[in-house]
Amino acid sequence: MLAAQRHSLILQEITQRSAARISDLAEALEVSEMTIRRDIEQLAEQGLLEKVHGGATAVVSKNMAIEPPFQSKSLREQLAKDAIAARAAQEIAAGSSIGLMGGSSVFAVAKLAVTIPGLTIVTNSLPVSDLFAREGQRNQTVVLAGGLRTPTDSFVGDIAVSAFSSLNLDIVLMGTHGMDPLGGFSTPNLQESETNRAVIAKARKLVVLADHTKWGGVGFSTFARLDEADLLITDSGIGAAALKTLKSTVRDLAVVET
Repeated sequence: MLAAQRHSLILQEITQRSAARISDLAEALEVSEMTIRRDIEQLAEQGLLEKVHGGATAVVSKNMAIEPPFQSKSLREQLAKDAIAARAAQEIAAGSSIGLMGGSSVFAVAKLAVTIPGLTIVTNSLPVSDLFAREGQRNQTVVLAGGLRTPTDSFVGDIAVSAFSSLNLDIVLMGTHGMDPLGGFSTPNLQESETNRAVIAKARKLVVLADHTKWGGVGFSTFARLDEADLLITDSGIGAAALKTLKSTVRDLAVVET
């Protein structure tokens, strides 16, 4: 099992139970207690959990006005994000023009999109741009929008808005910091919200990627209502009440198994 997979499973276990012992995690993941200790130390350094004697506990506070860095976000709910990404990749047709926005959920889609021929990729994400530079195909074109850099290594602001305003996209894939019936899809970054709205206005289809942990979260700025998503992809961890609300609100809903 890869370290990233262990980290994701550790975080899910601690999130569900609020705490976990090193010995129990080692037994469940079939690795040594020393390996689990190292994993917990790494996750604690990134602020994803609290290290305690003999184990770890969940971080108590969740401030929706603070945006975690890209590396930290990419570890959260990784199994769900990979399943969501696999479903999202089915929406990308060869030869199409696509917008891949910032965040770990969209980056998971980008890792699959590198194999799709003839794409024109417009992105404000430095990790996505770097990925296509390393692994993309020669018949793919990548346009990186500039601007102010966020903690998630995305470029936002007037420069990014100007770059997207002159383009026409077949589809845009976008993550969200939170989704809520009243708050819609939101982000803690006002300039990121403005950039997202500019991209949505230039896309024929908006696909939002949001694992179940995003439900009920409301960031500082809303960039779209729930009913503005042409397709919302979430995972089976979503609650029954939330699922009912989403089914009656979004235009199309896909729930993937994890």
